[in-house]
Amino acid sequence: MSLPADDPADLIPVGPRTRRDWAVDLAGFALATGLGALTLASLLGEHDTLPTWQLALDIGCGALACLSLWWRRRWPLGIAVACVVLGAFSTSATVAGLLALFSAAVHRPARPALLVAALWVPSALIYASYSHRDDTPSVVLLGVVLGLAATAWGMYVRARHQLLHSLRERALRAEADQRLHADRVRLAERTRIAREMHDVLGHRISLMTLHAGALEIQPDLPPEKVRETAELLRSTARQALEELRSVIGILRDEPGLEPSAPAPRLSDIPRLVEETRRAGAKIDFEMQVEEPDSAPSALGRDAYRIVQEALTNIGKHARGTAGQVLVIGAADTGLRVSVRNRLPVHAHSQPALPGSGTGLLGLTERVSLAGGALVHGPDGTGDFVVEAELPW
Repeated sequence: MSLPADDPADLIPVGPRTRRDWAVDLAGFALATGLGALTLASLLGEHDTLPTWQLALDIGCGALACLSLWWRRRWPLGIAVACVVLGAFSTSATVAGLLALFSAAVHRPARPALLVAALWVPSALIYASYSHRDDTPSVVLLGVVLGLAATAWGMYVRARHQLLHSLRERALRAEADQRLHADRVRLAERTRIAREMHDVLGHRISLMTLHAGALEIQPDLPPEKVRETAELLRSTARQALEELRSVIGILRDEPGLEPSAPAPRLSDIPRLVEETRRAGAKIDFEMQVEEPDSAPSALGRDAYRIVQEALTNIGKHARGTAGQVLVIGAADTGLRVSVRNRLPVHAHSQPALPGSGTGLLGLTERVSLAGGALVHGPDGTGDFVVEAELPW
């Protein structure tokens, strides 16, 4: 996006002439030459005899004024002043001087253009004295009117250029702001989808790993127990696929890929804890919420994801330790979600599950967007705590 120049009024760039510039300059030169010749012819008609030197001087000054118009774009004030000086001794330079004055008013601010226009008064006086005119006041008045008219026309064109330039700059800024806003929206949506995929798949895959680990460390399980564990693995994998399909449906926004799994609610937390218990985790659960189904959907989803991420981290980094989940609150008093577990003393014999390191960061962002507060980390009792306060 281009920025305004130091002088925002200098809006017409000076560079190689375009075809339009050539056409305008040729038309201006032809107009100045033709009307200048007609003006000189009318002067000759008024005087029966005109000294040869005066005629030659008039023609020469007029020709110089017309030729100088070729450089009016680069030096508008200089050419306008030169035409004023030439016009003091030439009738045929009058039209060229008006065009130069118009160009100066277009390319330069009003004050210097008006100063150049004011020079037409002494120029007209000099011309009236030089040509021995008897109607000096009318000559001066005509010169002032023509000069002011050319200046006013040029200032109008300049103001129109400024307006168009301002509108163009505003349109460019609005377009840039719109692109920036769209980029921010896309980034926020990508972050939200990444957070959902992390929360959904991380928990399901950790449960599958726990079920598979139970089969690995206890190869002599009864067939009934093996079938039960296999069924848990199958159901967990199916749930992971359904939730993944739901997230992909949101990402692609296609009619055939609409979300198949409903958003989790506050009343789904007991089922979440039970699934974790079935994977072999020792979880002490307490929920003191009246009518959890009446909780807002956003609140229920956030509370569910907090418990889900905390239980996933227990399965990843503190397997075998006991955990506690507490959900307490009511409408108008807020909701408190607390998950704690004992820090493991010895490393587990099995390799730890990989983690992205962004789960708790995503929870912090989620709770912050909801207007709540979240703390996590070891406390003084040797437990690792994830605790959130959410407005309700």
